[in-house]
This record gives sequence, C-alpha cells and structure tokens, in this order.
Amino acid sequence: MNSPAPSFVYDPFQQEAIDHINQGYSVIVSAPTGAGKTVIAEHVIRECLRKGEKVIYTAPIKALSNQKFRDFQETVPDQIGILTGDVTINGHASVLIMTTEIFRNKVLEEAESLKDYSWIIFDEIHYLDDEERGSVWEESLIFFPEHMKLLGLSATIPNIDQLAKWLEKIHRRPIKIVQEDKRPVPLHFFYQCQSELYENLDRMIKHGFHTSEFRNHRSGRIPFYVHIKHNNSASLISYLYEERLLPCIYFVFSRRRTEQLAEEMNDFNFLNLHEREKIIALYEELCERFDLTNETSAYRLRPFIERGIGYHHAGMLPTLKEVVERLFTSRLLKVIFTTETFALGINMPARSVIFDDLRKFYGRGHAPLKTRDFYQMAGRAGRRGIDTEGFVFCRVNPHDIAPDELEKMVYGKPERVQSQFNASYATLLNLYEHHGEKLYEIYPRSFHHFLVKHFLQERAVDLLRAKVNVLKELGHIRQGALTPKGVFASKVYGYELILSELYDQGILEKLSEKELGILSVAIVYEPRKGTQKPQLSQTADELESLTRKVKRFLHKAERRGGLQVLSKRCYFHLASAMEAWMRGEGFDEILQCADVDEGEIVRFFRMSIQILREIADTPISDELKGRIFQAIAKINHGVIDSEKQLRS
Repeated sequence: MNSPAPSFVYDPFQQEAIDHINQGYSVIVSAPTGAGKTVIAEHVIRECLRKGEKVIYTAPIKALSNQKFRDFQETVPDQIGILTGDVTINGHASVLIMTTEIFRNKVLEEAESLKDYSWIIFDEIHYLDDEERGSVWEESLIFFPEHMKLLGLSATIPNIDQLAKWLEKIHRRPIKIVQEDKRPVPLHFFYQCQSELYENLDRMIKHGFHTSEFRNHRSGRIPFYVHIKHNNSASLISYLYEERLLPCIYFVFSRRRTEQLAEEMNDFNFLNLHEREKIIALYEELCERFDLTNETSAYRLRPFIERGIGYHHAGMLPTLKEVVERLFTSRLLKVIFTTETFALGINMPARSVIFDDLRKFYGRGHAPLKTRDFYQMAGRAGRRGIDTEGFVFCRVNPHDIAPDELEKMVYGKPERVQSQFNASYATLLNLYEHHGEKLYEIYPRSFHHFLVKHFLQERAVDLLRAKVNVLKELGHIRQGALTPKGVFASKVYGYELILSELYDQGILEKLSEKELGILSVAIVYEPRKGTQKPQLSQTADELESLTRKVKRFLHKAERRGGLQVLSKRCYFHLASAMEAWMRGEGFDEILQCADVDEGEIVRFFRMSIQILREIADTPISDELKGRIFQAIAKINHGVIDSEKQLRS
C-alpha cells in the first residue's frame, strides 16, 4: 500500500468520500453491501502511511479483523498489527487492526497510547444498533480522542443524518456524509413458493398465498394453507446449476441445517475433472498448513469439497472455516451452505444467494428478517467486474411469513439505527475515576440522549445512578474514589462483579493454574438452549458451589439497586474439557467431555485466555500473575492458538 494510488476510476461516491478525506474531514459512508466501501478505507491507510501517520481499523467480529490483517499484510507486511484480546501481533504498528472492544478499553484506560494515531476507521458502524455489543460502539464513538479523524463505513441506513449530527454535536467538528443507494451490480429477485419459482413478487403472493382460510397465529395475520407443497432445495440448486447461476451462497439460520443441506446434495457434482483435481490439491495443501490433516471434521468435509460443495458455521473449527473461505475465493467451491456471519464484512461475493428461510431468532424470539439484515446477505449476490447482475432466491413458506411482511423485507427502507447504550460497570468505574459524580453529565453526549424523548433520558440516567449505587454498596467506590477492588473491576470488562468479588475476598490469589482455567471458561461460557452439563470433577464442583454463592450475593445487591438485567451467571459446562486440555489431551478427546460444537470450544477457550490476560493487567500479586501466565500457556496451544492461525 506504499505504492501509488490505484489507476482505476473511482465510482462517484468513492471519489466524493476521498475528496472529503483529502480535505481533512471526518466522513461517514453509507452504501449497499458490495458497493466498494473498502476502497475508501484503503485510501485513508495509504495516505496515512505516505505521510508517516498511524491509523486504527476496527471491525465488529474477529473473523473480519483477521481477514483485514491478512489482506493488508500482503501490501504492508512490516507496518500491520492486530489486537483482538487473544492475539497481539506488532501491537504498535502504523496500521493497527483491533476489535471495537479493544479500542473502547484503550480510549477509557490508556488514551495516551492513541496519541500517535491520526485516523480511526469503524467498519460496519451501524453495528452500534446491535443489542448485545452496540453500547461498546457508542462508547467508542463518544470518547475517541479529539485529535483523531473518523471514517465510518456502513450498510445503507436511513438516519445517517442523525448519526452525523450527533457526532458533530459532541465532537464540535463537521462530519461529511456520503450516501450511495445504487449497487454496482443490480439484484434480480426470485421466489420459490410451494415448489414453484416466481420472478414477480405480486404474482407469487397471488398464486402462492391462494387460500382464504385462516388459523390462529401469534401475529394474527398468517393464513392457514390446507395443502402446502414443500419447497425442494435440491431442485432449486439444480436450476441454478442448469442456468449457470453458480457459485451460490445459501444462507441458513441453523448450524445443523447447513450440514444437513450439504448432505442432501449427495447426487450433485458441480466440478469437472480438472476442477476436482485442483480443489483436492488446494484442500490438502490448506489442511496441512493449518494442521487439519488428522482432524475428523476436515476428513468429514472432504467428500463435499471434492464435488464443489461446502458448509460454514460458528460450530466449526476456526481454521477449517478459513480453509472453506479460501476455497470459496478460489472460485472452485460452487455452493456453500452458511450462517449469516458469512455476510458480515467478509468479502465473499457469489453470483447467486439463496435464503433458506425468511425468519430468524432476534434475542427474544423468531421474527421476519429485518430489511437491513436481508440486504446485508442479499448483497453478496453479484461479483463486481464479473457479473452484470446478482440473483437472489427467497424460499417462501406461507405458514411462516405474511405477504405484507415479505413486501416490507424486500421493498421497505432499511431500519433506522437505534442506540443500545448500556454502560458496563467497568466503563462507569473508569468514568468515575476521572469525573467522579460528574460522570452523569456525560450521558447527554450519548446517541441515546440525542434520539429519545425526555422521560427515556431520565430513565437512562436513573439506570446509570442505580449501577453506580450498586458499585458503592459492593465497595468499589468509597469517599468519592475507587477502592483497590474498584480499580481491579475497572479493567475486566463484562465480568467485573464476579471477578472483583473473588479478588476482594482473596479467593483469586489462592487458585491454582487448573482452577484459573476452569474459572475463566465458566465465567465467559454461555450455553445454547438444551446443552447438557457433564459430570464435574471435585475441583470444578467446588468452584461451581463457590461462584454460585458469590453470584447470589451479587444478584441480591443488583436487585436491591432496582436493576432488571443482572450480571451473567457462571456456567461450568466446559470445565471437564478445560481440565483435559490443560492436561495435554488431544482435541478429539476433549470433544467427548462437552456437549458443544468444536468451534464453540475454541471460541470460549480463546475468550478465557482473553479474560485471564485482563486479570493479569490488574494490581494482583506477582505470584498470581505467574500462575495466570502458566495457565494461559497450557490453554493456548494447538487449535486454540489463534496467533498461529493468523501466521499460517
């Protein structure tokens, strides 16, 4: 990226954004998936390097952070670094990629470390609307240093003006808006309903929704169909193959179903002999590079790969997911069954996209896809410079979705970005350390305050006061200052109450390496519905009993404070797997110790490493730090070692 700017002609919206950047303005870009927003980020990076300046690039998920690291490593190998909690490579690099959580922590705890960085790039900035993690984005946007300029990249959002005006107000500087509504590759929609394929939505509704009988339904509007013909996925894939509409990304909202659908493709072979030889050679090479040659899951996937079929979901080993991604970018993989994270930021376009279902789980229950989510995935159809149009196929079950819901999804405006502001205990402690009781004066700087009515603003301040009062009651704050317990809690985001209580009671200091591993994974683990907990060892059982008592104590304090959402419980479902792994047993063996997918084990073990590192950065004894680093060493090897994966 030290080379001159690319010689190709920018699209008008790209050129507009680049002109603003060159004039020294912060910019927010809203454009459809696949429109070419990354080109603008690359311009910022190239200009920073040319001027000898530094830039930070944040992403919503680690997979996207990892991909960006590899992409930039090809062009600026000596100037790229990454921080994701479980990986630190070249942590003071000129181009530093990090998760938004890491950036937020730096802003609040060590803002001085950011003084040499002149730009912050927020990829997928609309993620501040995410129910679970949106508050992290909002806090990052509120507190990012005044000397830094901002580039925000977003999917299409209708209230981008509000977002820009809010940022202009709190940072007292102009923010330029660049909007692009047109896709470079237009989308062509089809609908499979009752085994018929329709090119027109109105015609599909007229013929697919053809009865006047109704039944009771949670929405009260879904018609009841006496004879529903099953939509055949194989026939739809066959149609795409015959019409030369491959490669295809087939979106599914269930991990298990991705593999089931692949298995239903037994009669298909999408590759000629030459392509088959190439993909087998590439698969073997990648499996060897990522130490997957003897992995059962890689062996199970191979027969599908040989026929140009793949699957991809969060339950897979991260290294195996990366192999599938690389096969897909090689264009040898013709059909991939995948969950929606494949659509988030990762540049994996195809000629066609299929939606297996048009409903997904949103926090508290299943609902029709939001328009924004629908187009985030649909936007993967159509490869720029290759296809003149992208093809989107929606499999419609009249039992599951009403005609008006379908019309809103396809033709409605994307949802407005809303605030999910909910400052964590650690955030409040960091703010209290610097602002004391004046921290409540910071709330008016939030996007939440900017958007909502007065009574909701008052409710939000009351919630902040309630959380601070809980912290005071629990001894994190005394006489207007943080206690040692409060200082500890301010550095362990998300799990601050349980860990600081264990620290304050002297329990942490007494834990062995094995107990630290078991505790850390129990703190971060969140079981999926129906997951069975295996029988625990005596060590894990005693830890579970101990943490249960501490949690009861903490939850009582939170309830007394009037809080509705209580801090997370500890779950010991992975305790046996952690013990076995720390003893040096193989990955296949530890899979027998837990009722979870292998990808989940890797994810939560990596998260446990991250929380152990956060504990090591608190004011604990050197002896405990030593045991923590020994515990990390026993966890962070083999498939768990994400740094090794990045260097492969």
